[in-house]
Amino acid sequence: RDLPLKLNQWNNVVRWEFKNPIPFLRTREFLWSEGHTAFSNQKEAEQEGKDIIELYDAVCREVMALPSLIGRKTEKEKFAGAEYTISMEFYMPNGKAIQGPDFHHDGQKFAKAFDIQFVDEKEKKQYVYQNTFAISTRMLGVMFAIHSDEKGLVIPPMIAPDTIAIVPIFDDKNKKMVLKEAERIADELEDFGVILDDREEYRPGFKFNEYELKGIPLRIEIGPRDLEKDSVMVVRRDTGDKESVKITSLKKYVEKTLTDIQSNLLKRAEKMLKGAVISVGSLNGLIDGVKNRKICLVDLCSSVSCEEDLKHKTNGAKVLNIDDKKNVKGKCVICSKKAVYVGRVGKSY
Repeated sequence: RDLPLKLNQWNNVVRWEFKNPIPFLRTREFLWSEGHTAFSNQKEAEQEGKDIIELYDAVCREVMALPSLIGRKTEKEKFAGAEYTISMEFYMPNGKAIQGPDFHHDGQKFAKAFDIQFVDEKEKKQYVYQNTFAISTRMLGVMFAIHSDEKGLVIPPMIAPDTIAIVPIFDDKNKKMVLKEAERIADELEDFGVILDDREEYRPGFKFNEYELKGIPLRIEIGPRDLEKDSVMVVRRDTGDKESVKITSLKKYVEKTLTDIQSNLLKRAEKMLKGAVISVGSLNGLIDGVKNRKICLVDLCSSVSCEEDLKHKTNGAKVLNIDDKKNVKGKCVICSKKAVYVGRVGKSY
């Protein structure tokens, strides 16, 4: 009756074992949300894997505008002690892949090792089936790297703490009039998360740069000339496009444009990911693909030694995960024996 047991923990992790920490992506200390669950039967435990990956994928795609390559890890790359690992792999603009959220089905391995049992309906002791899964602050680093540009951050509206920065432009003569309308517009758009920057010690150009650097999705500029036309100037962070918008239709325009920005960022990331994945049929093709910063789809056998050989011959690439939607067509490109899966191979953080 106590099962399934589902525990969720938010905590920080400190790791000292690696040599080259990378800001946001692989730091000595990071934060994560980690799930630990125990079930009375294998079917329910494995079904949770599908639910969790679907949830993580929804968060990444719909909130952070980040598409990924989802698949099972190889025996060499899976979580130590797990029956299998499902991972989400992301492609970075510098040509490297990086692992995001993952799910590990641990089966009864840890239950038997640590004697984790329950009493079933027949009053008999049984070992539980366990899962572990997590998402970490690494995903912020992935989001920063994939969406941002030379001006600074680009933050998707769905995750941005503030989606609009209003910059009033005025002098001593029209200050009162401009600020009054800027405050009214800020109140009207309050639900979207608004910054009204009425600081007088900074020029408008400084403020424009600041909000571009911070990745605020929309900037609204309002000055005396705009007020004469009953309009404001709206600037998109993702494209830099500017448009004069009537104040009476501003709220609807903002709502639609924020949706467009969210959609555009996802489409842009999907295009980059799609362009990075290629199919190769030989070892030389794999080596060239890795050199060209691609993720290569390649036929492989299940041998761990072949994976180790692959890493050596490609100067550091590895099997990110398995593409189970692709059919095996040939032989393993490393040993020429019968291939059993199509692996996604690339260099990774």
